Amino acid sequence: MSVKKANTGRKVAIVHDWLPLYGGAERVLEQILNVYPEADLFSMVDFIPAGERGFLRNKQVTTSFVQRLPWAKARYRSYLPLMPLAVEQFDLAGYDLVISSSYAVAKGVITGPEQLHICYCHSPIRYAWDLEREYLRTAGLDRGIRGMLARALLHYIRIWDVRTVNGVDHFISNSRFVGGRIRKFYARSSTVIHPPVDTDRFRPVAERGDYYLTASRFVPYKKIDLIVEAFARMPGRELVVVGDGPDFAKIKSLAGDNVKLVGALSHSKLVDLMQRARAFVFAAREDFGIVPVEAQACGTPVLAFGQGGVTESVIDGETGLFFEEQTPESIVAAVEEFEEMEFDPEVIRRNAQRFAPARFRKEFSEFVEEKWEEFRSGTSETRYQPRQRMLRAVANA
Repeated sequence: MSVKKANTGRKVAIVHDWLPLYGGAERVLEQILNVYPEADLFSMVDFIPAGERGFLRNKQVTTSFVQRLPWAKARYRSYLPLMPLAVEQFDLAGYDLVISSSYAVAKGVITGPEQLHICYCHSPIRYAWDLEREYLRTAGLDRGIRGMLARALLHYIRIWDVRTVNGVDHFISNSRFVGGRIRKFYARSSTVIHPPVDTDRFRPVAERGDYYLTASRFVPYKKIDLIVEAFARMPGRELVVVGDGPDFAKIKSLAGDNVKLVGALSHSKLVDLMQRARAFVFAAREDFGIVPVEAQACGTPVLAFGQGGVTESVIDGETGLFFEEQTPESIVAAVEEFEEMEFDPEVIRRNAQRFAPARFRKEFSEFVEEKWEEFRSGTSETRYQPRQRMLRAVANA
């Protein structure tokens, strides 16, 4: 594979976890590629169809051996035990600057002392750290022999995850919430650069409906079931639920006549619902939460669980309202309080515009170039991390 050079002669590699679809992490990757269009791209797997590769600038992606394993397209996550080995097989020796876009294994690429490695961390591996018990319980792996094996695997992943921390020169976190997780699990500081949100694709409209809206993949940690159960207790309030996933049957069983499940929708139909909704309801504890920002870009207030990254994008009492607990009762109370308040769509939209892509590109470019100049001049104080830090972190894994 030929290595492309930037105008400075600097060779840049970008490593992303995996490419099954265009999601939140891929929106970040898209903007990183806009900042460094000359970069070569690496990923564990790449299953983006030929007609949907514009966000990758139609680049040829170097993939790992996982790409060629049986059923990888549908079950690539099942190969998690092989991912550490796979990411370490990427040959990045010819690159000067390595940027990893990581919420699983991408930061584990091997780099040398003459290479600068900057990691944009969407999150430390959730299911290996503080959400381990929730993930095991949801997957039915919280007991028995299979449970023991799953815990042993995640223990191995934690040890590997911590070992790879010292290969990163600088961390960028996508929120202060994730920055706290990086500090807790990796004993490292990070600089917050919030993800880009294409606010121009979402605009307010004059005519509003009288329904509430939520939209998400139906998986346990999104807590869609709590939202549906809350509205089942408020038959006078209409809720529209967009999405699909493993919990569909459970959520459908909880829905009353006032709850409408519409399945997965096209982008244009989802935007139309966001623009006309009375409010958007969000019950997950997310690392950041792009969809609540998109709702605000439509001038739509957000009712959200008051923990996680959403507290950095929603202004309580001004662009939305926080509820204190992930319970139906707390959501009902928030809706009742919301009904007594007034919100200005223009104020809400202005808040969302803080997260526009141009802002992300500027902040990301300035950070990387500043660290690159420090690296070249030999003035970086954080390039080499003390071995004692790594040993403490491994001991706590």
